[in-house]
Amino acid sequence: MTPVRVMVVDDHPMWREGVARDLTEAGFLVVATSGEGRQAIRVAPAARPDVVVLDLQLPDISGVEVVRGLRAALPDVRVLMLSASGEQQSVLDAVKAGATGYLVKSTAPAEFLDAVRRTAAGDPVFTPGLAGLVLGEYRRLAAGPASDAGSAGGAEPGTPRLTDRETEVLRLVAKGMSYKQIAQRLGLSHRTVQNHVQNTLGKLQLHNRVELTRYAIERGLDD
Repeated sequence: MTPVRVMVVDDHPMWREGVARDLTEAGFLVVATSGEGRQAIRVAPAARPDVVVLDLQLPDISGVEVVRGLRAALPDVRVLMLSASGEQQSVLDAVKAGATGYLVKSTAPAEFLDAVRRTAAGDPVFTPGLAGLVLGEYRRLAAGPASDAGSAGGAEPGTPRLTDRETEVLRLVAKGMSYKQIAQRLGLSHRTVQNHVQNTLGKLQLHNRVELTRYAIERGLDD
């Protein structure tokens, strides 16, 4: 299989080099490293990473700004935040900007490497306790007046039509379940679940599972 291409962005050289070394030894292809946000945004299009491991605190611009810049340059890139901070607002800001997942730096190496693999596969990965925070925020936003219209699960005019199976998978995505859990629940292969999610993303013109989760919650599909 083609190795997952990873870019590491962190302003601490020893940490950055250590993460890059661990990734390489685990079979990932580290295509670039950077200690500054603006440089990372410039380098990313040529490096073409599948996953960017990104520190929240950088010397020039914030990690949240970097996420926005990366997603603008590479809409399909997946960003895994790796930060010393587990503060709730930092997590929410990163996810709203387009980050796929968020881990604190105290995460064990084996868990980190597994998180990179899962991020590359499209799973939103969070340090324990943070996934519930993100889902809770989406539910709060979905309950607001701006999303009242069309939030009862009915199709809106012009909304692409999903198959019954795609809708079933979407409901489980909205509950925060991983691809593996969804596959086990529905008796499908991991690859089949991935294909359903990718088809749904394409139909709805969304970019990742985080956006898909919010879409589903706004329409009451997490009940």
